[in-house]
Amino acid sequence: MSFSLLSPPLSPTPHIKTFYAPLYTPLFSLLSYHSPSKLHHLHTQFPHASSIITANLFSMARGVNLSRVFRASSSSSFSFNGKESEDRSEGNMIDEEEEEEGEEEEECELVERGVSAVPERWDVLGLGQAMVDFSGIVDDEFLERLGLEKGTRKVVNHEERGRVLRAMDGCSYKAAAGGSLSNSLVALARLGGQPIGGPTLNVAMAGSIGSDPLGGFYRAKLRRANVNFLSAPVKDGTTGTVIVLTTPDAQRTMLAYQGTSSTVNYDPCLASIISKTNILVVEGYLFEFPDTIKTITKACEDAHRSGALVAVTASDMSCIERHYDDFWEVIGNYADIVFANSDEARALCHFSSKESPVSAARYLSHFVPLISVTDGPRGSYIGVKGEAVYVPPSPCVPVDTCGAGDAYASGILYGILRGVSDLKGMGMLAARVAAIVVGQQGTRLRVQDAIQLAESFAFHLKSSTIRSGVGSDHISSL
Repeated sequence: MSFSLLSPPLSPTPHIKTFYAPLYTPLFSLLSYHSPSKLHHLHTQFPHASSIITANLFSMARGVNLSRVFRASSSSSFSFNGKESEDRSEGNMIDEEEEEEGEEEEECELVERGVSAVPERWDVLGLGQAMVDFSGIVDDEFLERLGLEKGTRKVVNHEERGRVLRAMDGCSYKAAAGGSLSNSLVALARLGGQPIGGPTLNVAMAGSIGSDPLGGFYRAKLRRANVNFLSAPVKDGTTGTVIVLTTPDAQRTMLAYQGTSSTVNYDPCLASIISKTNILVVEGYLFEFPDTIKTITKACEDAHRSGALVAVTASDMSCIERHYDDFWEVIGNYADIVFANSDEARALCHFSSKESPVSAARYLSHFVPLISVTDGPRGSYIGVKGEAVYVPPSPCVPVDTCGAGDAYASGILYGILRGVSDLKGMGMLAARVAAIVVGQQGTRLRVQDAIQLAESFAFHLKSSTIRSGVGSDHISSL
């Protein structure tokens, strides 16, 4: 099926309109196509994206699909206004999990047997890097001695990883099932782990782990956090690791060893899981690896076809710069939601560092139905249809900034799954989740904090203290 650049978007079929009548009109209106003149302007400003703009018309026409995941909502429209402790183990105390073996054709079934109860549908499935984090606090002298640039992320080989770990000998460090996406999924699972404001959320992840002890450790730790890791281990593979070094000023320096995490195969098992998923979240770090681009594209195509929302995390500015066309091929054709910080958003726009994050949020919202742009202690923006809602930061004393963006994304996803109709209210929840994570050591939202956040959020929704409506005081004018 085809249509011209200036033609209106495709309309949902009549029976879908009827079934989702309470939600259809406002949601479709929010995510409707842009005017021909604006599309022409965007095309001239962003010439490489002509096919992206055309494809995005179809993507936006799928706005009705949002109602699928808003099933718990008591509202019918978006508006513009506004204890278990964290899983931590010492680095030398890794629990190996027994992995089942079997024939290739039985692999998917065997993986699902590891899940306590396979749901009819997954609320969220994350596709990303499965990495074990080794995190510790060091001083600036430690970084200088090893020749590491503070605040950066560097991919290292086996020898470099060993050199840094040997230098950490005697330091206090923790091991956890990490990776940017898993941080978001664990926080989301803990926010939705109780039937507060809606049914318990079913959260899963797919990726690549080795058949080594670290792989078993990773799967077991995610399972304890109510995130089911659904991919079978790679035979004779090595699980990826990230060394996270945090200095007293709360800056983190990361060293990533990819292992088997750099290869994610698209097999029938993963295809089956995606067909039963409401939101697919793709981690931007996967764009680093040529072989995973095919998997990402196929996964997004199938998610798109099955009516799921597709979210993409920008993950890293340098990664975007190196794989700009790949990012836009996926974002322009499939993404319903994009998570980025201010630097990543500017990189996606090809903006200079002088451009404001709100400008980037507005610009990207012409291509993606919902764009989330965080700007550290200055707050964040949620962009929709060329407008940007400013979300003030939630007060906190920063201890460790690692995982702030991951936590923020979990709040946005939780708000969508709980059917919130107020973008600013959803952003404020996300900011609060991020503030709690920043104010502690470690990247994971703790269970008790998650319960308190979910209870508070449910109370606000029920009492309607977060008001809806569009006004100049709610739309950023920066």
